[in-house]
This record gives sequence, structure tokens and C-alpha cells, in this order.
Amino acid sequence: MQMMDAIVKPAPGPGLELRQVPVPVPGPGEVLIKVHKTAICGTDVHIYNWDPWARLHIKAPMTIGHEYVGEIAQLGAGVTGLHVGQRVSGEGHITCGHCRNCHTGNIQWCKNTSSVGVDRDGAFAEYVCIPASNVIIIDESLPEDVVAFFDAFGNATHTALMWDLVGEDVLITGAGPIGIIAAGICKYAGARRVIITDINDYRLDLARKMGVDAAVNTAREDLLEVMRQQKLVEGFDIGLEMSGNGAAFRQMCSVMRNGGKISLLGLGNKPIEVDMNDVICKGLTLQGIYGRKMDNWHQMSYMVQGGLDLTPVITHRFHYTEFEQGFAAMNSGKSGKVVLDWTKK
Repeated sequence: MQMMDAIVKPAPGPGLELRQVPVPVPGPGEVLIKVHKTAICGTDVHIYNWDPWARLHIKAPMTIGHEYVGEIAQLGAGVTGLHVGQRVSGEGHITCGHCRNCHTGNIQWCKNTSSVGVDRDGAFAEYVCIPASNVIIIDESLPEDVVAFFDAFGNATHTALMWDLVGEDVLITGAGPIGIIAAGICKYAGARRVIITDINDYRLDLARKMGVDAAVNTAREDLLEVMRQQKLVEGFDIGLEMSGNGAAFRQMCSVMRNGGKISLLGLGNKPIEVDMNDVICKGLTLQGIYGRKMDNWHQMSYMVQGGLDLTPVITHRFHYTEFEQGFAAMNSGKSGKVVLDWTKK
């Protein structure tokens, strides 16, 4: 049995371990991918910390991780259209293919989804195995450090491009890595003004590097005053809620123009109270966002090839054996995307 290094949640409780585990064997219709680079996601931090979400969803022992890029190492029986050595990533939501949403192409809403690195062994390993239908071919021109977090980039793309952004004023609440990436997408897609709010100065500075028109620390700055400075007369046209914070969402609703549209990606750790009078009387549209549309993968590639520079979002790079330093950076709040290198032993 061939063995490999993997970052594993060995048992219920905080922390992870680097362990030797068997290399997966691709079955019919599956592909084995040799991992080159991975990126740490907020979900991985939840699993590392063993917070209430992780205790509810993770069944140890298992290999975690779902943001990655690599190359095809082996094809299972019946796989066509792909070849060994091809650069690839993978859609992390493995869907049933039979429900109404799968049949209509809305796999992001499949009720029977199994997630790589959450419900099944993931990509923080030398090899990962996924269905061939989930494999995404990656152009050789794209930088692997950026492709490593295409999964998160896809969340931001789905959230931002839900609406027509050309000439619009956009408010983003939550300057985590996905919120910062979304800010870059909005500017690339033609938004007039992009303003982002948070209470973390480190991440607000990262957002400035991505070209936002204003990065507002709401703990000490007045958003209404910033809006006046930016000449926003009627309020924001588009809102992207990335924080999962009730106060941030309520503030967003209060500063939207009548008829404004809001994408909701941020998950809260408790129920959020909303003034429905704001929503109703302003005629706001609220759209929940989960995962990515498959077409978002193509949009991501095209945006990066077209000049969208996401490298400012990458703040730390480590060898996979130094993963503890990577998680410490994520937990510190003073990081963007953290990339782990699997190309050298």
C-alpha cells in the first residue's frame, strides 16, 4: 500500500496532525490528483479550532482541506477527456446529479452535497481523489499560488457577479479574504465606488491594496460621513454581506438605496435580527449565496488572464510541514490567504 503525508483531524478536539495515510485509489469515473499548492480556508480554521460548527459537521479521523491546485496523477476506469500530467483543480461540492437543482445546472443548491475536506477526505495531502465531473482544467498560464484559492475566489465571484455592477456603488461588509477578493472583482467588473467595512485594520489595509475607494473601520469611523465624501447621494446600489455579523448587516440595510440588491454569503454563529421594515419599505432584494456556480470557474480564469491581480491577498506562504504556522497566521487575524506548498518533501 502506497502511503502519503496528509494533514489530518485525528480525533474530536482542537488541532491537526501531519500523518502518513494511504494514497487514495481512484475508482470508476474518478481522478487522482497530485497536489501542488493548497490554501487555508476559514472552514479549515473552524475545523482546526474545533468550534461548534466543526463539532457538528466533522467526523474524525479525516484529511481536511478543499482549496488546491495540482496535476492529474491517475485516471480511474471510464474517464475520458482528461490526461495524466494535466494541471487541474476541483469543484469541492460533490453533488448527486439526480435532484431537480442538479438537473437544471444549479448544483450549488444540491440538497445531497458531499464536500471535499468536510464530508470526505480532502486536499491537504500529497494526493486527493475526486469524481472526474468535478475536475476543473487549469490553464498553464495561471499562477499556482492564486489558483490554490480559486475555491474561495469562486465564492467571491458568485457573490459579486450575482448583480450587474457596471457604474454601481457597492458596499462590502466584512474584509476577510473573500470580501477583499470580491472588492477586486467589483472594481474589475466596472463598479463606480467600492467601500468595505470591518474592524480589523490589517485586513482593511489589504483591501486598500485591492483598489477599494474606501476602507472603513466602523469601530471608529462614520460610514455615513464616508458616503458623503464619496458622493453617494441615495445610498448603495449593491451590498455584499461577507461578515455574518448582525450589526454589519443591519447597517448595510440602512444605507441601501430603495430598490437595492444584497448578496448574503457570510454565515453567522447565531441568528441575526433584521428590521424587515427596511427590507420591505425599501424594496430590497436579498439573495443567499452558497458555493460557486460551475461557470464561475471559467469567469475566474478569464478575470485573472484579463489582468485581475489577486496576489496582494496572499500574505503568507509555508511548506506543508509548517502548517501550524499557517493556522497561527489565520487565527491571528493578521493574514489574507495562506498558501501551503506540497511540491517538495
